[in-house]
Amino acid sequence: MPVPDSTAPVPEPARRALYYLVAPVGHPNYGDELIAASWLRHLAEVAPDADVWVDTHSPGPAAVLLDGLHPRAKFTDTLWRLCWEVASEDPWQAAAWVREAIHNPGMMPRLHHGIELLAEVDVIHVVGGGYINKLWPKQIGLLAGAAAAVERSGGRAAMTGQGLLPACDDVTPLLRALADRFEIVEVRDEASAEMLDVPVGLDDAFIGIGPHLYEATEDLPEVMLCLQSDLVEVGIGKLAGAVLSMLRSWKIPPEKIGVVEGVPRVDREVFALLERELPGARFYPFSHIWTHGLPAASHQTWISTRFHLHMLASAAGASGVAVSIRPDYYATKHRSLAALGSNWTLLEDLNQVPDRPKKGGYAPEVLANFKRAKVELAKSIYAPVIRPEPEPEAPAEEPPAAPPRRRRWSRIIRD
Repeated sequence: MPVPDSTAPVPEPARRALYYLVAPVGHPNYGDELIAASWLRHLAEVAPDADVWVDTHSPGPAAVLLDGLHPRAKFTDTLWRLCWEVASEDPWQAAAWVREAIHNPGMMPRLHHGIELLAEVDVIHVVGGGYINKLWPKQIGLLAGAAAAVERSGGRAAMTGQGLLPACDDVTPLLRALADRFEIVEVRDEASAEMLDVPVGLDDAFIGIGPHLYEATEDLPEVMLCLQSDLVEVGIGKLAGAVLSMLRSWKIPPEKIGVVEGVPRVDREVFALLERELPGARFYPFSHIWTHGLPAASHQTWISTRFHLHMLASAAGASGVAVSIRPDYYATKHRSLAALGSNWTLLEDLNQVPDRPKKGGYAPEVLANFKRAKVELAKSIYAPVIRPEPEPEAPAEEPPAAPPRRRRWSRIIRD
């Protein structure tokens, strides 16, 4: 029997792909959680052996909510912490500081290992949503950090499904410069596309659309409400009055009404103002819809201020009214869905009482096309990354022999 050659070189184990998602998950917010969950499910199908990191402001809660969706997913908050450390609210200063910290980890020694992980990424993917804009100006540092990460790693940067309005004053040149550092750039609305001079794309949640997102029951209310209390410029009393006027005009019995919570507690406050007027209405907390699915079906009519509830209910075939509570933010988001064929009424003047819509939601074939487009985009994002081979070093010249009694030894220290 031949004896193994102990001097033969041992092949190095194949390196796992390292994918790094940037997402605002763990708060929780139904739309943000849905987008991150959709990408993790997709990567579980196409890259189950990859190392996947999710960088978010709330890694602990996110790890619980998204547990098991990808077998190798882990959670951290490096880029978000770097954004928080910026002293100024100015987006230019935030971008410059975060980018410099990625190249010089000594600026944030507590995050040294997290920054060095960023320097190894194959793909860094800033997933979709409306969280990089004037409302949270420091968070442009997320784009700057992603750009700096691939400057170090030689990997690929992608941003998808982004909504960048309302934008800070004079920030367009900076956004365009950062976008140039990304191999793949996708935005979800016309105004953001015009800002970056790119074609209009789709919201990221379309990649995850499917029956698994819905509650499997036939016992669902006829009319559904999702009414937030955050970012409501008109005031929550005005919003409550507009919704109650619609329900009275449509002659909806209270026991046929359901209320959905997209963000815990935040989406309970407006209903609290209406609760005495709607005896028998059913309340679905976030915990219920995340565990059991969204109670949406084609026979329903929805009234929603939240963007992703508009999307998911329309995808289920429901008719609806999208209520704009902040023109520079939510009107843009809801219009993007209407432009894609959601068939929902957009209510911007809360003094008006629209007729009850009956057109239904997205056609199934339209949804299938949206999902197919996002899957094709994902193939480009997570295609193999080919890095150039490093040039071989020239062999060092042999130093001249030294006298035996004066020989010195040197040690080469390599990073």
